[in-house]
Formats: sequence, C-alpha cells, structure tokens
Amino acid sequence: MNHLILLLSLFLAPAFAGKESEKTNQNFSSNNASHKRLKRDWIWNQMHIKEEIDTPLPHHVGKITSSIRNNNAKYIIEGEYANTIFKVEETSGDVYAFERLDREKKAEYELTALIIDRRNNQSLEPPSKFIIKVYDINDNVPVFVQKVFNGSVPEMSPVGTSVTKVTAVDADDPTVTGHATVTYQVIKGDEYFTVDDSGVISTTRADLDRENQSTYEIVVKAKDAPGSSGDSSTATVIITLTDINDNFPVFKHSSFRFKVPENISVRGEVGRVKVEDIDEPQHRNTTYSFVRGDYRDTFEIVANPFTNEGIIRPKKPLDFEKVAEYRFDIEATDPTVDLRYFKSGGSRSISTVTIEVTDVDEPPVFTKLPYEFKVRENDPEIRTLGSVWAHDPDAAKRKIRFIRRRASPNGDYIRVSDTGIIQLPKPLDREFSSSYNITVAAQEILEDGRLSDRESHAQVHVIVIDENDNAPELVYPEDPRVCENAAPGKVIIRISATDKDEISPRGFFKFSLATEDSNFSLIENYDNTANITVKYGQFNRELAKIHYLPVIISDNGDPELSSTNTLVISVCKCNEKGNFTFCEERAKQVGVSIQALVAIFICILTIIVFFSVITLLILLRKRHKKDLSGLGRNVAEIHEQLVTYDEEGGGEMDTTSYDVSVLNSVRKNGMKPEAVPSPYAQVQKPPPGTITSGAGEMEMMIEVKKDEADNDRDLLPYDTLHIYGYEGAESIAESLSSLESGSSDSDIDYDFLNDWGPRFKMLAELYGSEPNEDFVY
Repeated sequence: MNHLILLLSLFLAPAFAGKESEKTNQNFSSNNASHKRLKRDWIWNQMHIKEEIDTPLPHHVGKITSSIRNNNAKYIIEGEYANTIFKVEETSGDVYAFERLDREKKAEYELTALIIDRRNNQSLEPPSKFIIKVYDINDNVPVFVQKVFNGSVPEMSPVGTSVTKVTAVDADDPTVTGHATVTYQVIKGDEYFTVDDSGVISTTRADLDRENQSTYEIVVKAKDAPGSSGDSSTATVIITLTDINDNFPVFKHSSFRFKVPENISVRGEVGRVKVEDIDEPQHRNTTYSFVRGDYRDTFEIVANPFTNEGIIRPKKPLDFEKVAEYRFDIEATDPTVDLRYFKSGGSRSISTVTIEVTDVDEPPVFTKLPYEFKVRENDPEIRTLGSVWAHDPDAAKRKIRFIRRRASPNGDYIRVSDTGIIQLPKPLDREFSSSYNITVAAQEILEDGRLSDRESHAQVHVIVIDENDNAPELVYPEDPRVCENAAPGKVIIRISATDKDEISPRGFFKFSLATEDSNFSLIENYDNTANITVKYGQFNRELAKIHYLPVIISDNGDPELSSTNTLVISVCKCNEKGNFTFCEERAKQVGVSIQALVAIFICILTIIVFFSVITLLILLRKRHKKDLSGLGRNVAEIHEQLVTYDEEGGGEMDTTSYDVSVLNSVRKNGMKPEAVPSPYAQVQKPPPGTITSGAGEMEMMIEVKKDEADNDRDLLPYDTLHIYGYEGAESIAESLSSLESGSSDSDIDYDFLNDWGPRFKMLAELYGSEPNEDFVY
C-alpha cells in the first residue's frame, strides 16, 4: 500500500506542477497587462527520487523552470555533487541523476539553480536553492548492536521477571511505515525465556534452580516488516542465574571423633566439623548448637566465616582425672535461608561428636589466685603474713616446693619458704613502697628428689598499711623577701607543707610560729597553706638584713606529729611602688644527698681495705725473707730437692731418695715444728727451751719449705718435699728409714705426726701402728 501511494504521488506531481505553471503564466500575463515591469520567478517541480532504482541510468529527478522568456537563456546548477551525480539539461531545465542513490548514506542533496545568458554568461535571475530528497525503500535488515548479550536473574524468580534487554537497529527511514519497525523472537531457549517487542527478555518458568543449571544460552531473532517474511538477524544471550540462600547445610559425616590433651588452652582448637552447603559462599551462614549432651558450659562451637567449618573450643580447662571422654550431638542449620524457596529434605542436620581427653603431666595448681596480704608498716612483731598453697592435679599427687621468682620492688623484702609461707625478714616501710609484689613458682618434687621442669606461678600482692611516722615538712618557697618599709599586714609569702604519710581525712595541716617575738605573723588559710605577713612593719636593715623564722607544722594523724622548719626571709630595699630594688645575695646552701654520702663512704672504705691488704702482704714478705736469712750461714751446706714425678714412689721400701734422720732427731728431742699457717693442718709449737741448735735449724728449714709448698699456688702440686744432705749443727738425728721401723723397740709416741697434715699421714701410719699389725698396700 505504501508503495502504491508513493507511485501515485510521483505520477500526480507533474500534473500539479503543470497546473501551477498555468496559474503562474496566467498571473504573469495579467500582471504584465497591468504593469510595465514584470516580476520574474523560478518555477520547478518538487524534487524527489527513490533510492536504489534498478532502471538504466540516468534517472530523471525533476525540472527547474524560470518565468523569464529568453531564447539565449541557459540553465546550470551548482553545489555539492552538481555536475557529478546530478546534471541539468541547459535548455529545458530537466535534472537527471547519473548514479544510483542510497538514502542510508545521504537522504537529501542541496543544489543551486542559475539561468544565464549564453552569449555573455550574465545572470538573468538571482540564484535559487533547491533540495532533492531521496525516497526510502525497505532495503536494510535489522542489525543487533552487539553479537552477544549478557544478563542475570535470581534463581527461583517468578514468571515474568525481567532478565535483560536486547537492541537491534534498522537503517531504513523510520518515518515510512514498516521500514524501520523491529520485532524480536526467541528461537532457542523459548521454553525458559521470552522477549517482547521492545527487546526485554523475561522468564517463563518459576523453578529455575541455580544448583541444577546455573547458565542458559538463548538465541534471539530480530526482523522488520511485521506480518511479512522480511530479512532478519540473530544474537546470542547468555543468562546467568544468581544464587539465593535456599539450601540448608548438611554434615559430611554422621559422627566426628577428636583426641586432645588435657592441658589444651582455653579457647584453643579441639577440632573442626565440616558441613556441605551447595549455595555460594556469601549465602553460607551455618550456625552450630548442642542438641544432646550437657556440655554447653565446657565447649563451644564457632563457625569459621571463610570455610563454614564448625570449630570446637573448650570454654574452661579440661581435667583428665575428672572427665576422660565427652560425647554430645550437635546440629547445623542456616537461619538465613529463604523459606519461600525451601526445598524438601529437612532444615536440620545432626552429627555425634566424641572428644577423648588424654592425660599429661600438669604443673601444680594454686588454690587461690591472686594472693593478697595486708601488713602495717614498721611493725617488728609481724614476721609471717600467710601462705600460698598448690597441689598436684595428677594422680601421682607429688609434693610441692615453692620458690620466689620475681619481686617488685627488687630486693629481699619478702621471702617464701619451701612450704609456701610468706615471711618478712624485716619490717616494711610504706614510704619506700606502698605495695610489694612477688611471683611465686610451684614445682613438683619428683621421686628421685629432683624438681620437675614444669611449674606454675601465682602473684602475691602485699599492701602496706600506713602509720603516721613522718612529720609534715615545709615546702620551701623561692627566696621569700620583704620590703624594709612594708606596712603591717602585708602578705610576704604563702607557705605550704607536704607529708610522706597518707593525708589524714580528718583535716589539714596546722601552722604556727615557734615564737611570737618577731615582726612576722602567721595566718592559716585552712587549705594546707598559710600566709606569712608583716606584724609591726618598718624593718631595720642595719640591725638584720636576713630573718630566720621558725615555723611549726603538725598533722592530724594518730599520733600527731610536728616539725619545726626555718623560713629564711630577706629584708630588701624597695621603691615607692613597693618593687624590690636591692637585696643581699644569700649564701647558697650546698647539700649532699644521703646516697652520695653512702657512695663516698664505700669508696673510702674500699681504698682503706686495698691499702691494708697491700701492707699486710709486704709485711709477710719481709718476715719470710727474715726467716730465710737466719739460715744464711749454712746455705752452702743445704741442698734441697723438690721432686715431681708421674710414677708412684717406692713407699717404705724407698730409702735412698732422702735421709729422714733429721725428722728422727726432732722426734728424739720431743719437738714439734713451729706453728705455721697451712691449708692442711696447724702444727703445734714445741715447748719453749727444749730445742737444740741443730734440731731447731732443721725444724725451721722444714717448716719454711713446707710453708712455701703449701702457699705458693703458682707451682705444680708436688708429691713430696725432700730435705737431705744436711743434718744441722750438732745433729743427733738418726735414720728414719723404714728399714728399721719394723724391728724398732722404741717406746716413743709418734702420734704427733698426725698433726702435721696429710703429707705425713704415711709416716704417722707406719710409726703409729702396732709391731704385729699387717700393712696392705
């Protein structure tokens, strides 16, 4: 029908144009008859042409005509595509198209018509513009703006839920009915989805389940000219079902079993129970709870937000000796499941959990934590505060030993006995520290007496109760001064006090002057401060430039304590405004703290002890040299030998290495060596007046050499000390060889050899035993 209307309009256009031309000519004739000057005008058809005409070129477009009548007139056209696509017959004004036109490329063309005199090319009329419009034909197929579309819709959505929209574009003229109208149709997947004429895709079923199928791929066709079999195009649409929380979790196993030591920490992990939830992770909100078994106070189950597992943790310490196994049922569910889409199968999943507790060697357990004791300061009668107690929780029930580990403040202020008794070695001073804290360790005593390496700790807190044992002290102000011409009542300075003891809740400090015989007065402010004021006025700097004012400060403690403090006030010269102009410099007090005095005293004492030791060593060395000088006259006759060897000696059979006659001479004379300090024994001195010259020299020689060997720690440990080749002047010593000891019938007592130390132990045993005693070596 549209094509028919278009064709009729094209055929009728020349007729209407002829009538218009006749009217124009009639008007022109009438006007020409009434006026001498004629109005010229362009006359042409309305220019239209169909696109893609399949007849041979050129195609007639229309005719341009001017009202001027001139045999030399010539028509020409100018503008875009003039004389290329479009050309005009210069005498008749017919316009032709020399190419097939495509409306989708260009819908209209604007040209300019001119009429000139062919003789001189002069314009006979002004130029006029005209437009050539290209008529559309339905020659384009609807094309989708993209080949693949994507959409999504929640699973289990009701019928008619919008999923996405597809769009196809037709390049034909939309003003021509049916040329650009696009219709859509689902040609694949129409059992799940449908599409309307606007391209909106929606669901056709309400049971689309993501857990069964999560994506759908459908094909949509677009065509124009509804009701006809026009050309069409297709596009693919991928539809994804988004998850909703419509499934409950299910345990992977019907029972779980865990083994855990009894010393597991509270909130530690015992084990994990696993469930399966086919929903996506963001919709897995599993909660766990106890169903059977009264252990809610012992364990808790917490869901892991990342893995959805149930973590079993103890809420209190486990004890193998009390409960060795726990058994209970747990339930897994999801409270956020949308019950509108609930599937059959049950909303709960139940599993049995068994926890086996294994025994471990546990450290001792304190019966009370923490421990707190109170004690009055400076109380000499209190030596025991109390005790701590711990027991072995295991079946062995071992005994416990207590040890102090740490203390604050550090020092030996509080002790702990092996049995846990808290003791005070000396009274505590609250002013040093108001509280004392120690850490007490408890260790089990093993069967072999050793201490176990496992221990537990308890904090012991000792609070010191204050006693009023410190008098208040004046807080000295900064350089109090007064004008020499100060008026009575003038406030010189405000003083305050401090007390090392706790401030009494019953009141404030009391201030008073020790004497009223001064030019100062004291006024209390009843806020732990007092004002020092001028009493009479007019100080005399000639008599005193500095005044020492004793102030008594007392507290309200029990008992009440007071102290006298001296306030030093300078009398200064002042101007008329009361400003200080001149004050004498007071001698600055230089003090040394108690800590500094103690440090100085320790340094001095250390120096004194050091020099005393040096002096003593010098005196001992001089004495040693003096003892050696007494033997100077016989030095040439003395031969000594310090024998060091790695093999054992010959014992009593060895009589060739040394001569013991010297020792025998000492024995006969009943002498004992002079007492000399020895690490082994103290040797008794012989009675005065019993030593002969020879025996005395040998005795001194032996003692000197023995003393050198005993006290010289730089030498190697010698086995024996041999003295031979010298018997001393007028010596009567006989041989002490063991060859004759067995047959000796001497009645001399050799027990004094036992006092000479371990070096003479063998001689003491040889000479001190009975003749018939057998010796075994």
